[in-house]
Amino acid sequence: MEKLYSPKTISEIKEKYGFALRKTLGQNFLTDKNIVDAIVATIDPHPDDLIIEIGPGIGVISNELAPRCKRYVAIEIDNRLIPILEDTLNEHDNIKIINADVLKVDIGKLIEEEKKESNSPLNRVKIVGNLPYYITTPIIMHILENQNFSAENFIESMTFMMQKEVADRLSSQAGSKEYGAITLAVNFYARCEEAVRVPSGAFMPPPKVTSSVVKLIMRREPVVQVRDVHLYFALIRASFNQRRKTLLNSLMTCGYVESKAMLKEALKASGIDPGRRGETLTNEEFAHIANTISKMREVI
Repeated sequence: MEKLYSPKTISEIKEKYGFALRKTLGQNFLTDKNIVDAIVATIDPHPDDLIIEIGPGIGVISNELAPRCKRYVAIEIDNRLIPILEDTLNEHDNIKIINADVLKVDIGKLIEEEKKESNSPLNRVKIVGNLPYYITTPIIMHILENQNFSAENFIESMTFMMQKEVADRLSSQAGSKEYGAITLAVNFYARCEEAVRVPSGAFMPPPKVTSSVVKLIMRREPVVQVRDVHLYFALIRASFNQRRKTLLNSLMTCGYVESKAMLKEALKASGIDPGRRGETLTNEEFAHIANTISKMREVI
């Protein structure tokens, strides 16, 4: 079989299986060898790695990565693609194909199971995927919120292809229009690097948007120390749920503040102007507020 990124091969596979693409699942297959090679280089696979891929499609990237790692797990939500993947990836004996919605998969448990089944050490865990626009943020947050900085199932990196506009949000600066809760969440857990810009012509069929490959290099410690992680993220969500409101008004909805007087006191003690908006605050400033409120709640 020719390389899976060959347009001829993709057409033959679609005809053989009577497969029709679903726009709702963001199904566009890579056909540019240079882009494929650049993505593989960004992921940087090693012989002792466990790689988990989200949305492998027909296996274009899987086929390149599987020979270079110890174990490979492909999670595909579209059951029509399972027999295709079993065909296109049948020469690799280290691949496990799972038909599931990744949002319902316990990634930590999956990693533990793979490590137990392996006959030799799995030194690093990497997650990769081509994420549809509508579900990019939920997938990233699903994995991040289950990341344990010191556990055996620590994820070293996540390399995702996504719409360029979403990639811009992940690495944006406080005060910019792209800056949001996902920016702060990603920075809390990881360093973000845009690795490859992918034009629409690199896909079959070509989407109407430009894509970017982003690598999230996971931190061994969070970027800021907080006493209560749930409170910290509750403050962030509240400030961006009502983005145009001042902190004094938006943070009252976070569920951790008993009164406006208490919030005023917490903001003053944190050195934060209550008239500011959440979109102007950094991780460090949200951490100051969260830690101050946490201490105040202990006294109450």
